[in-house]
Formats: sequence, C-alpha cells, structure tokens
Amino acid sequence: MESLLETTETFIRTHQAWAGLIVGLIAFGESIVLLGLVIPATGLMLVVGGLIGGGLIDPVPVLAGAVVGAVLGDVVSYVIGQWLGPSVVHRWPLRHYRERVARVRLFFRKYGFMAVFFGRFFGPLRCTVPLVAGMMGMEQRRFQAANIASAVIWAPMMLAPGWLTARGAEQFGELGEAHWLGLAALVTVAATLFVVIGGWIARRTTPARRRSSPLR
Repeated sequence: MESLLETTETFIRTHQAWAGLIVGLIAFGESIVLLGLVIPATGLMLVVGGLIGGGLIDPVPVLAGAVVGAVLGDVVSYVIGQWLGPSVVHRWPLRHYRERVARVRLFFRKYGFMAVFFGRFFGPLRCTVPLVAGMMGMEQRRFQAANIASAVIWAPMMLAPGWLTARGAEQFGELGEAHWLGLAALVTVAATLFVVIGGWIARRTTPARRRSSPLR
C-alpha cells in the first residue's frame, strides 16, 4: 500500500492538472461494491489533502472530482443491486460475502435513508449500502438525495486531515486558550448541524403516507 501511496503522490506532483480526475477515480472506485474493499482511499485522500495544504494543487477540481466520483460510484452499486435484486448475494463474487451483505441489510432495514447517508462515512459499509439499497427497492429520489448530500460532506472531510497536517502543527500551537475554546465550539456546532441537516433531509424525502402511518 505504501508504494501505491508514493506512486500516486509522485504522479500528482508531476501532473497537477490530472489531480481532480485522479481523485474522482479514487472516490468512484471506493464506492463500487467489493472494489471499495481493496482501494486504500483514506490513505490516498490523506496524501492529496497534504498536497492541497502545501499549495501544490488547486482544491476546487479535487473537491469536485471527489464529489462526482463518490456520487457516480454509489449510483453504479445501486443500479447493480436494483438490476440483480436479492439473488445477487448468491452469485459470484458476492456469494463469498453473504454474511456482510446480510448485516448491511439489517442496518438498512432499521435506518433506511440515514443508512445511505451515514453509511458513506464508515469504511465497512461504504461500498455495500448502495448495493443493498438497490436490492431492497429504495426509491431512487430518496437514494439520490442521501447519496449527493453525503458526498458533498464526505469529500472535504476526507481531505481535511491531510490539509491540516500540511499546514503545520506549529501554527496551531500558537493558539491561545480562547481560540481553542472557540474552535471546540465551532466543531460542536458543525457536528450538530450535520446531524440536524441529515434528519431534515430524511424527513423531507420520506413519503407522506409513511410519515403519517399509525404505529403498529
């Protein structure tokens, strides 16, 4: 894996104009069922974030590539699940991962929209939830809402650690106590907004007949 990270970093340094496309391919591959299990996307995005923080590449095409790649990857997995249906787990190569798919199905049954939205942020679920959403016949409008909204948040979150590292820890060491308290408050507010917005999107995309149905 280290050789892959070094090769990717060297290539991007040499061909900076390709950075957006490369990151898009990484995000796309990581979102494809099974393929996402072998692509070290976290390490690669950390490297790219460091290059952005070092001022070597433009962040705009990189962010755009990451969002578009992640969205399209989830769409492909969703379509595969929708096309093949539940029988996909009995076919090669997914028949070797039936236990994993079964766990994700339980997760999806329990959380629905939010499983797709938050599943992107958890490595073991990231490339499997869209497949299960398609298998289970999730409405495409709701799937795409969760898919796009999560990708827009996921991309900068994946690049941020590398960016912060490249900016230099010494810059943060100069912050006073008041600055750290303000930063902690900002992170808390951002996390709260993340959850609230996710819940709002879920309510907006849930059919009215389901929201108004009586408890059983």
